[in-house]
Amino acid sequence: MSELSCEELLQYIPSISDFKDLRSSYIVNCVLNNFLTHTAIVSNIVTMLAIRKSSSLPNTSKTLLLSLAASDIGVGFFVQPFYTSLLVNWLQQNNPNCYAYVIFRNIGFLFATSSFLSVVAVSVDRFLAVHLHLRYQEFVTHKRVVVVVIIIWLLSATVPLLTLWNLHDVQRLILSLFGITGILLTTLIYMRIYFVVRRHKIHIQSLRVLQSGEMANFSGLINSAVGVFYIYVLLIICCLPFLICLGTLGPNNSSTSMKKLFVFSLTLLYLNSSLNPVIYCWKMRHIRRAIMDLLRNMSWAKNRASQ
Repeated sequence: MSELSCEELLQYIPSISDFKDLRSSYIVNCVLNNFLTHTAIVSNIVTMLAIRKSSSLPNTSKTLLLSLAASDIGVGFFVQPFYTSLLVNWLQQNNPNCYAYVIFRNIGFLFATSSFLSVVAVSVDRFLAVHLHLRYQEFVTHKRVVVVVIIIWLLSATVPLLTLWNLHDVQRLILSLFGITGILLTTLIYMRIYFVVRRHKIHIQSLRVLQSGEMANFSGLINSAVGVFYIYVLLIICCLPFLICLGTLGPNNSSTSMKKLFVFSLTLLYLNSSLNPVIYCWKMRHIRRAIMDLLRNMSWAKNRASQ
């Protein structure tokens, strides 16, 4: 591992000299991450079970949503406990070695990249469902979606490996391409969905079949697309402060206030993994019903076992 990668990493990390000013921030973020670790794991496991049991969702959508939920579980199971341990070390005024920071960053890159690419893939899937409509099942098959998910995880695993091979410039280039292309593509997708919805709605109203099965089916597609749009917006909101810190922090701007913002930006970034299941329940009717049925069955089984 090169000394350059360590120097680049350490400019973002609070030093022991920052302890007095950042102690309260360490404590707050340590408590928050310890709580969010459990919510991310439990809520996403429940969501995964609900997605699998939902008979209304097509297998293609299930596979993409399961990939996204798996990324969020990875954040709760691996990334947040690692981050909490770093916060505890900083509170004890211990400074972990460079290898610990590199491992932490690479695990974070793995699950953050897979989560972002999964959101983009789900958005593309919902666009194709709305745009192709009746031809969707012919074009978007389960095998093709499985291939896409495999590619997402392979790409996500490749990004951290570039650090181990000292290809830091290549890594930054790939992450920039993923970020810019994904945001532009997803924004364009939802603009297109909006115009497709308007066109279809006018067409259906002109035929006066508002109560038909076609309208009900199309309405379901729109609701699922809106749900994914909320997930996309939430991802951008949670990522933005972290990206600002990455672009701002450096040798010439490593003040304690910026490092404090960086510590909180990481917690906000990981908060996204706990909030995604809330969006599923709020905006995706099929998943909400499946989760309610699952919780109801668990409660019934628990009451029966206690009798």
